[in-house]
Amino acid sequence: MVTKKGIKLTKVNDASVPEVVKSAGFRFPRSLLEPIGRVLSEQIKKLEFRKKTLDKDDPFQNTERLSDNAALDTDASEQLNHARVHAVQRQLDRQIVQLRKALARVKIGSYGICESCGKMIDTDRLMVYPEATFCVKCETKREK
Repeated sequence: MVTKKGIKLTKVNDASVPEVVKSAGFRFPRSLLEPIGRVLSEQIKKLEFRKKTLDKDDPFQNTERLSDNAALDTDASEQLNHARVHAVQRQLDRQIVQLRKALARVKIGSYGICESCGKMIDTDRLMVYPEATFCVKCETKREK
């Protein structure tokens, strides 16, 4: 079967593929999944690097800060910067987890399959949001 976008889908006969993929009956070919896996791995590396560089921006990482008797406004500014860095790091952690899950789905062959209905996720959606686990229809239902 070939999609509108010209992507060839292969019939699933592999016992190691999760049930949700079997119910859909199709999956992306390995030749298409390998480059996606490389892109996801690269995105993970970039986010991990960004997270490490944020540590340098955290005023609480500066050991000289402990012996500094700064003014209250300086202390408040440091608190605010620490909270900002911590919030961004938590967001990066969530993104890294989502990307790792997508990479795992690539490796087992279930990437691009909606976890709810088992149908193929639109390739345009995957291009914009590669860690998507639900098709647009199911995601809309979940958000309501």
